[in-house]
Amino acid sequence: MPTLKFAVLPGDYIGPEVMTEALRVLAHVAQQEGLTLDYKIADVGGAGIDNHGKALPDSTVKLCEESDAILFGSVGGPKWEKLPPKDQPERAALLPLRKHFTLFANIRPGLLYPELSDASPIKTERIPQGIDIVCIRELTGGLYFGLPKATTTLPDGDIQSVDTMVYRKSEIERITKTAIDAARARKKKLCSIDKANVLETSVLWRKTVTEYVAKNAPEIELSHMYVDNAAMQLVRSPNQFDVFVTENMFGDILSDEMACVCGSLGMLSSASLGTGKNSLGLSFGLFEPAGGTAPDIAGKGIANPCAQILSVALMLRYSFGLEKTAARIENAVRKAVTSGTRTGDIAFGKPSVGTVAMTDAIIANL
Repeated sequence: MPTLKFAVLPGDYIGPEVMTEALRVLAHVAQQEGLTLDYKIADVGGAGIDNHGKALPDSTVKLCEESDAILFGSVGGPKWEKLPPKDQPERAALLPLRKHFTLFANIRPGLLYPELSDASPIKTERIPQGIDIVCIRELTGGLYFGLPKATTTLPDGDIQSVDTMVYRKSEIERITKTAIDAARARKKKLCSIDKANVLETSVLWRKTVTEYVAKNAPEIELSHMYVDNAAMQLVRSPNQFDVFVTENMFGDILSDEMACVCGSLGMLSSASLGTGKNSLGLSFGLFEPAGGTAPDIAGKGIANPCAQILSVALMLRYSFGLEKTAARIENAVRKAVTSGTRTGDIAFGKPSVGTVAMTDAIIANL
């Protein structure tokens, strides 16, 4: 069995709390299956600013470079909101990590168990079988990284800001390949989401996706949808999608909408994969919960650890090739949140049981 060598970046507010629980689950599984854990903990985000003077310390980057995967928490919060935008934890830590390791593909499962369909804001009769969809988001292009990016004062005294949306054909092709791989493992159905009726980048996006799928995966059922319609359809009938793929900003927005539709940000994990391979020859990736740092509940012992625990499962699957182990953790989470009202309550925003007890329930099902 492989040694699991990974970097742990807990982050801020509830980040360290839920990370502790995720590592507790991983330690339990490792003991059961004879796995060796080799991880080190490093500061990132607000903790990096407080302890090292910047959100992404050089020592943290070096640790990540020496690891086979990154288990990431959540960063940011009100303590650092008065810093210049470029120095705030979210922008100065996570985006540079993605760029440094070319983590261009974000895989975010949108899963709502049928037993908990009433947790969704969608009427239960519309989703009697729950929700099971996947968002594939391009992660290193578009508005977030395009240049020029600037705010200037014009000669007449007015102020102008510019962000640039840029996409290359090669960037679109590589995220399309990731989406095809995901679709092949499911129902062979893929929806590409763009704004090709307005944006030049989306015209290229749609043309490239269409040609790439036709050439490389003719068995995949491909459809296209404008992003504004997709936002509506996610609420109206989410299961019409199986796998959908989209560019960076659209994916940022739609994946959070998907989380709401699925009942709780606290249940959604994600994997960010790139071009690099680790020492095992598998995908080097960053694995993190979809939610934020939740400053309002930090330190109260009521944060939902499920998304962080499910992110561990994704790390085991993609960066260590341990599919059966990953599935065991996912099944244990499902059993814990569907077999009892109390654990289901904390998972979906009603903190009638604490963080530690939630983890205990998951471990009991392993």
